[in-house]
Amino acid sequence: MADPKIVKMIFDGMPGSFQPEKAAGVNTIIQYDITGEGGGKWYAEIANGTCDVKEGTHESPKLTLIVDAQNWIDMVLGKLDGQQAFMSGKLKLKGDMMMAMKMSNFFAAPQV
Repeated sequence: MADPKIVKMIFDGMPGSFQPEKAAGVNTIIQYDITGEGGGKWYAEIANGTCDVKEGTHESPKLTLIVDAQNWIDMVLGKLDGQQAFMSGKLKLKGDMMMAMKMSNFFAAPQV
């Protein structure tokens, strides 16, 4: 069972771990639907070298990630590879698949 505080902390920390040089020229909205215990919905607006994360659902995201809270935590901490999660069905994607491949480079790994 995932601690809801950890999931929220991840999203609260995303703007600070954003690496604008890795997202040069990217203007997109990424929706995160974190399911199960400790989950919720957030979206990231990436544009003009900035990343703004808000709780809730965006009406027209370019990419949506659907993943269980514990799997999301494991992915962020590097314990679960995103491609492996996708191939095994632990991560579902809707929308711009090319953005899904690129976005993992947009954020620095958290220091734990």
